[in-house]
Amino acid sequence: MSKIQSRGRRYQQKTQQQQNRVNRQIRARQILLITADNEKLGPMPVYEALDRAQEEGLDLVEVSPNADPPVCKIMDYGKFQYEKSKRAKEAKKKQAKVVLKEIKFPSVRTGDHDFQFKLRHAREFLSNGWKVKATVRFSGREMLHTDLGMEMLRRFAADVAEVGEIESPPRMESRSMFMVLTPKSEK
Repeated sequence: MSKIQSRGRRYQQKTQQQQNRVNRQIRARQILLITADNEKLGPMPVYEALDRAQEEGLDLVEVSPNADPPVCKIMDYGKFQYEKSKRAKEAKKKQAKVVLKEIKFPSVRTGDHDFQFKLRHAREFLSNGWKVKATVRFSGREMLHTDLGMEMLRRFAADVAEVGEIESPPRMESRSMFMVLTPKSEK
């Protein structure tokens, strides 16, 4: 007895989402037919609709399978798939991508020059429209002086106030304290 291998759950989900039933794959007995000119012909048996589609040299595509009766349209299926993928690409282009840059202070005792250097980078990131996550790490006994880290992050936020604003205030997470800054909205 031979084993039949399946392609996997992800493949099946992907094919189910993307595919419309075409021609002989349509299982309903009665369908609501729409012609290639968007003219509604009303409910009819599937075999009649298939004959009409073949006469026109086009495909019968199930557009709305959940309707009662299912809605099918006579169209060129290859062209339909191409336009569908084109619309998906356009929608993907229009999505806004959020960029989060992280600036790390290795200790509460970070020197002034290092602070200014990181501040300059943060201003640059915020002026580019990117979010900035400022993080202060505490090591050893520095954990007793988290107030110094809070003070450092507040000073950092005050210094970039002209280009950014605080999205989430400073908070502790294990041995580090962080806050997130966003670019100032231009009104």
